Amino acid sequence: MNFTITIDSREINVKLINKKNVRHCYLRILENNLLQITANRYFTKNDALELIENKKNWLKKHLSKVSKNLKTGEYLYLGEVYKSKFMSQEDILEFYKEKAPEVITPLVEKHSKRMNLFPSSLKYRNNKSRWGSCSYKNAVNLNINLLKFPLEVIEYVIIHELSHIEHKNHSKKFWNLVEFYCPDYKNHELTLKSF
Repeated sequence: MNFTITIDSREINVKLINKKNVRHCYLRILENNLLQITANRYFTKNDALELIENKKNWLKKHLSKVSKNLKTGEYLYLGEVYKSKFMSQEDILEFYKEKAPEVITPLVEKHSKRMNLFPSSLKYRNNKSRWGSCSYKNAVNLNINLLKFPLEVIEYVIIHELSHIEHKNHSKKFWNLVEFYCPDYKNHELTLKSF
């Protein structure tokens, strides 16, 4: 189902996808004028409008960020938009690659101590679809593109992956552990899905 809403006198298209095996509701910003909601088959247009209303402040903030991010000659670093000093996308990725150990590694160490969960190794990659992963041998990989996000979002991903050292799935126990160390994790998930 497709419909249109208005946020701050801006017309936004909404695509509602109903799937029978979806347990949670997912709201994503696909473009600066396109939202996608994926939910169970009983989730109606009215439910979608209520969700959008509840997330209006978050949407305003992140829709403007996506708009800014679309401009040429700019890049994101720790949640802020900067005028680009780089020649190409490869240069920006090289910058993230260089900064990741400097910015993210101390956060991994901090949360490992807090949670008493220690990765067997820590590596940084330029992944296309995953923000992080934890192997069965507890090796943690983190995406260098996390540096686009504010620190609290990066910390959420770290807590998420460290929690997989304890629970190798997305069970209720896993999410309880994540929530214990990151009570606001659902908002951070939404931020990640908006990119």
